[in-house]
Amino acid sequence: MADTEPSAVRLLASLRERSALIGVVGLGYVGLPLCLAFGEAGARVLGFDIDRAKPEAIASGRTYLKQYAAERIARVYQSGLLMATSDMDRLNEPDAILICVPTPLTRYLEPDLSFVTQTAEAIAARLRPGQVVILESTTYPGTTVEVVKPILERSGLEAGVDFWLAFSPEREDPGNEFHTTKTIPKVVGADDEVSRQLACAVYETFASRTVPVSTSATAEAVKITENIFRAINIALVNELKVVYEAMGVDIWEVIEAAKTKPFGFMPFYPGPGLGGHCIPIDPFYLTWKAREAGMATRFIELAGQINSNMPQHVVDRLALAIDLRLKKGLNGSRILIIGVAYKKNVDDMRESPALRIIDLIEARGARVDFYDPFVPVIPLTREHQNLAGRSGVCWADAMSREHDAVLIVTDHDGIDYAAIVESAAIVVDTRNACRRAGLSSPKIILA
Repeated sequence: MADTEPSAVRLLASLRERSALIGVVGLGYVGLPLCLAFGEAGARVLGFDIDRAKPEAIASGRTYLKQYAAERIARVYQSGLLMATSDMDRLNEPDAILICVPTPLTRYLEPDLSFVTQTAEAIAARLRPGQVVILESTTYPGTTVEVVKPILERSGLEAGVDFWLAFSPEREDPGNEFHTTKTIPKVVGADDEVSRQLACAVYETFASRTVPVSTSATAEAVKITENIFRAINIALVNELKVVYEAMGVDIWEVIEAAKTKPFGFMPFYPGPGLGGHCIPIDPFYLTWKAREAGMATRFIELAGQINSNMPQHVVDRLALAIDLRLKKGLNGSRILIIGVAYKKNVDDMRESPALRIIDLIEARGARVDFYDPFVPVIPLTREHQNLAGRSGVCWADAMSREHDAVLIVTDHDGIDYAAIVESAAIVVDTRNACRRAGLSSPKIILA
């Protein structure tokens, strides 16, 4: 780093010495684990969130995300290394500011960058020379330079000269105990060498490895590519499931046999639809940006259509099973859904296919109960506000109430699937959970 950049040299030194203050804006599924990782590595971290309940929970040693234990939060907070606030006027305090806010889609499948722009505006109003700002929110290639940079430069400061700017995609996998915030390599991209070095130094505080790339747009494209890869491959196995189903072939058995090949095949698994904040959403960010460049993304859009159709396919299979096995219609039936979180062993409801499945079932006149050990009450969501506040049933009621069918949507560990099969008239299993539990019964129907 050149001697003509003394503030950058000082910032680099303070980052490596862990004396710099790290700011994290957004204390959700990305921001909270980042705060814990920094604090546990001996760095001082100040978390920001406009939802006052989150800073208050951290200060009280409580958790609001089940996969992060209250004891862990309390330990880092009590060490004095972790602070949290809803006061955005304190954004001038951190030496590095990480933006970890949501990037949802509009109802027209277009990027909604309002959280990013509002955060950038809040930072710009307090930006001081010598800070490095890093966007982590998943978005289309070009966002850091085309959207965030101009907002920050309204402060009168110049990126790459007075402050530094980079992009590092979040790679969190809630509920994954093997790959954690500390062990997952951090990709870092910036449009000047100093910004890249400083951003790498921020993450070298805790990360097992940093992977620098040439530009912020490259780093943005890395994240989009990772999620498109998963979305397309999941769409492929979802389509194969429907095709093989019509042929009387078991897709789960096919995948188990195919993955014994030591090269040229990677197993992906079908399901009731995509959930989470990344896979169902991020591919459409590239689709939107590609249209701006006059390019079509037919493969990505087709995958989106296939995955979006899976909840309807599940409900159709459920209705057919009730019709054939019980000689009655879905209208007037009582259905128990097992698992409403978007994936197993988490309480995350973002984009969960279970919500659409509930709406589709009830639209056909059935009554729905649900049991989920991680989600006792359905929270408010953008697309399914009508379900907000609905409570699940307890396990005893789930097993004792008379349901016409049980529909397994989320395959949480620790659920007694044997008890479900024993008590239910029909079990429609979208995750192959029963057979993975060693169960075999004519009651089990794959969907």
